[in-house]
Amino acid sequence: MSKVSKKPTILMPTAAEDKAITAAARSDPDAQPLTPKQLKAMVPLRGRPKSENKKLLVSVRYSPEVVAYFKSTGEGWQSRMDIVLRQYVARHSRMLE
Repeated sequence: MSKVSKKPTILMPTAAEDKAITAAARSDPDAQPLTPKQLKAMVPLRGRPKSENKKLLVSVRYSPEVVAYFKSTGEGWQSRMDIVLRQYVARHSRMLE
């Protein structure tokens, strides 16, 4: 059985309300509209900024209990998992030298 999602109703302002909102915005010295030159110079941002610490995307299989443990630690569990693995590599690479 599919669920019907209820989209929120968007109420558009009346012409009079829109005029009042625009007048209030234009009277605010800190919120002046952008000039056509400023608008043309704008560039849309996509995604996160590039990180100096690039990571590789790989597909790995872990034991369910390992994943369950890290997920139970909350938001950022993948980063914590990465920290643990990096610590392991640091400890064990010293042993190889």
